[in-house]
Amino acid sequence: MTAVSPSSEVDLDALLRLASDAAREAGVLLRAMQLEVHSSVETKSSRTDMVSDGDRSSERLIVERILAARPDDAILGEETGERAGTSGVRWAIDPLDGTTNYLYGNPFYAVSIGVEVNGAPAVGVVFAPALDELFTAIVGRGAQLNGRPIHVSDKSELATALVDTGFDYAAEKRELQGRVVAQVVHRVRDIRRLGAASLDLCWVAAGRADAYYERGLGGWWDIAAGELVAREAGAITSSTEGGPHSPASMLAAAPGIHAALLELLRDASA
Repeated sequence: MTAVSPSSEVDLDALLRLASDAAREAGVLLRAMQLEVHSSVETKSSRTDMVSDGDRSSERLIVERILAARPDDAILGEETGERAGTSGVRWAIDPLDGTTNYLYGNPFYAVSIGVEVNGAPAVGVVFAPALDELFTAIVGRGAQLNGRPIHVSDKSELATALVDTGFDYAAEKRELQGRVVAQVVHRVRDIRRLGAASLDLCWVAAGRADAYYERGLGGWWDIAAGELVAREAGAITSSTEGGPHSPASMLAAAPGIHAALLELLRDASA
């Protein structure tokens, strides 16, 4: 996604408030539904790629809130697909990032809402309900956690960097990703796998990890909000090959280690 300034005619603060309110409301719903989380669980791309009533109910709530306030906007939802709009504003929604964590009672799951204006990232909101943490960003205005500014780490040495990553749901792709991890793990301090790309990106933004990389994410909804939060917090974002980031290839790192990690990932994938 090209990073350009969105139109000044759009009230970005209003978009942020709407996204934040919808994410928080969806988070309350998700926590309430956890007691009945096994009532309807299905799989998508593979036996390990699950979708629950929580995913569907959360997205339905978010879409209803957005369209009630802004009926002309476009929407890209993980569960319901794409809805065309005429306003130049598009919402990219991951209603439950980290479904597997959610189903197991792991607190690392989130509601992620990214807003694009005229094709450019403008607003990002990631809410972790179990942690009561709301990560937010407006393009050009920095990133915040529960209303307080956050910034990436000042890490400058790859050998002491903490790196987050993730794995594809397909077994054959996991095998290839495992080979890359095997070549990376002894070159960094350690590797973490949270299981939710939006939180991985926000962890980098808050300095809780020094970098995050992953290949083969499902769609823009996975990174639309978190990438903006990370970038506004000072991270350098790109693909793992050095080009523009995308769901197929995402890298976010503290400026002091981005180049070194990028080189390492290129070598490990060769």
